[in-house]
Amino acid sequence: MTPFRERNPVLVGALGLALILAALLGAFQLDRLAALTGRTYQAAFHDASGLATGNEVRVAGVRVGAVTGVELAPGAQPYVRVRFRVDDDGVRLGRDTGATIRIKTVLGQKYLALSPAGPGKLAEDGQIPLARTAAPFDVVQAVTGLADTLDKVDTDQLAQAFDTLSQTFADTPASVTTSLTGLSRLSRTVASRDAELRTLLARARDVTGVLAERDAEFRKLVADGEQLLAEVSRRRDAIHRLLVGTSDLSVQLSGLVADNRAQLEPALRKLREVVAILQRNRDDLEQTIRRMGPFLTAFANVVGNGRWFDSYVDGLLQPYLPTTGGR
Repeated sequence: MTPFRERNPVLVGALGLALILAALLGAFQLDRLAALTGRTYQAAFHDASGLATGNEVRVAGVRVGAVTGVELAPGAQPYVRVRFRVDDDGVRLGRDTGATIRIKTVLGQKYLALSPAGPGKLAEDGQIPLARTAAPFDVVQAVTGLADTLDKVDTDQLAQAFDTLSQTFADTPASVTTSLTGLSRLSRTVASRDAELRTLLARARDVTGVLAERDAEFRKLVADGEQLLAEVSRRRDAIHRLLVGTSDLSVQLSGLVADNRAQLEPALRKLREVVAILQRNRDDLEQTIRRMGPFLTAFANVVGNGRWFDSYVDGLLQPYLPTTGGR
């Protein structure tokens, strides 16, 4: 066998690059690889309710797969056909299994919830019928639709219609007259608050739109909050011990002060007197410190060469004066 160091380096490099590319492609295609091993099923719904391809499939709140397709099934009575995949081999779906589209986040993201039930086993690529499926009520769509509908309502004509009905049924029994009168007052109230209601619904629609645009950031915020709470939960015992230790320390300090009050009180009183004296002589202390500066500088120069003092005596000897001839 040819030693590795004696092989063609170009061929070895090409094979290494090929293996790295294959590993990268496999990492980016994990979902498709899972689709080759998972089991596929279908579910029929009257309304897709915002469910989209790639949304999670859950059983008892645990993710077990993903939605692979959402399409309109043709026929005399069209319905929505949802295709999904289950990757967990431990999940057994009986013949009476039900499916529900549920809301995952407050911003309207959905997931498909399965409720395994019944004997036997749901056939591969089998379909859960409409009788065992349900879709949620979408509040965001309802608010948006209400705003659009209210924009098209002529509140003045509505109030006039209720007034006409009230006058028409004037001779009817008192209960009917009272009901219609109440409806007339309600219509007038709605008409008087028409501008406020339109503004409120328009702003609600804007808020839901902004939240929908920031769905990723909001989900990340919620995920970070969950991680923080999980970390606090994991450190619960340590935090509890810290709080208990702090409480014990405060008790011990209180006891120490109480036991030594007789000794501490005179010391604190004397310390207070010393501080008062220093406060009264603050100007003198500042002047002393300022005047000590040059002395300390000169003293440091004197002893700057170790244990010897550098000094000189001025005027100990008379200076030498040379004499000139003739004097």
